[in-house]
Amino acid sequence: MLIMAIDHVREYFHIHAVDDDPTNLLTTTPFLFFTRWITHFCAPGFLFLSGVSAFIAGSKKSGKEQAVFLMKRGLWLVIAEIVIVTLGITYNPLYNVIVLQVIWAIGISMILLGLLLLLQASVSVIFIIGCLLFFGHNILDYVTLPKEGVGSIILSMLIASPRVLIPLGPNRFIFDVYTILPWTSAMFIGYATGTLFLSTFNAARRRKTLLIAGIALTALFIILRFINRYGDPAPWSEQRTTALTLVSFFNTSKYPASLQYLSMTIGPCLILLSLLENIQNRFSKILIVYGRVPFFYYVLHFYLVHLICVIFFFASGYGVKDIVDTQVPFLFRPLHFGFDLWVVYLVWLFVIIVLYKPCKWFYNYKATHKQWWLKYV
Repeated sequence: MLIMAIDHVREYFHIHAVDDDPTNLLTTTPFLFFTRWITHFCAPGFLFLSGVSAFIAGSKKSGKEQAVFLMKRGLWLVIAEIVIVTLGITYNPLYNVIVLQVIWAIGISMILLGLLLLLQASVSVIFIIGCLLFFGHNILDYVTLPKEGVGSIILSMLIASPRVLIPLGPNRFIFDVYTILPWTSAMFIGYATGTLFLSTFNAARRRKTLLIAGIALTALFIILRFINRYGDPAPWSEQRTTALTLVSFFNTSKYPASLQYLSMTIGPCLILLSLLENIQNRFSKILIVYGRVPFFYYVLHFYLVHLICVIFFFASGYGVKDIVDTQVPFLFRPLHFGFDLWVVYLVWLFVIIVLYKPCKWFYNYKATHKQWWLKYV
């Protein structure tokens, strides 16, 4: 949850966040790329652990109750992405741009998982579907898909497109960043992995299973990356320096999430999940505060980051006439506004420190209150 915020702060505060890409091998630096790369682990971890959490929570419900809850929560997350999160990202109350990112991906994936459970699909069936999507979706890299029409939009949103712009009218569109089904595969596999966390499952065996699976996925990434033929639409290549060649090797495709990208990120996450299971110290207790209220933290951090951006915007000499930049989907963030990378890290540290107390308050509130809506936040 904390690492994720680095990239969001970068998008508002780094001088080249809008007019360039930190994965652009012609212009990036190893440190800038690393700043982006470490956040790659966040979304796959969220989807995978959402699946684990869905299984654990659902183990106390009937199949139908679990299915209905997942679909309701998934629908709520989709609505929240459109109404609440988009406003925090853009600060545009007219919603000229609707941004669909990780909350949308989690929401739709929950709805799909709920539908499978409603059809009484077993854990094994869900795991098999997840694996087929996880390991097989890059086959479409070799298939010519429709370029126009409703079918093209649906396929792009589900599985095949880097990013999708869907016009809704003059100066109004949907920006779909997260192509759904590759992310859904992580949730489905996470749901099946939830069986390892039942109280009846041996803890040592669970840790061993997670460790072996994590090493296997990480090894798969390395093997596929060296082969350079399947699992990612952007093969790596030798660059002008050794550092940039390493950058190219680890520069896998997140949009849409490729097999190599998912293996590179979920593999190490499984290893850490195995090794850190029994860690309890002061630092872990601090981290748990954020992790117990992930949606609350996620929404709040966008509003806070953008509010700080507004303050920097006016402090930098910009005025009301500069609030809207037609080249940028965010308000109060002109194209050439921004700072060096060290400022990004300072703002990031400030944000996560400031949000600790609100997260702790809400964590305690959830622990002492039983209102129905708390299950959805």
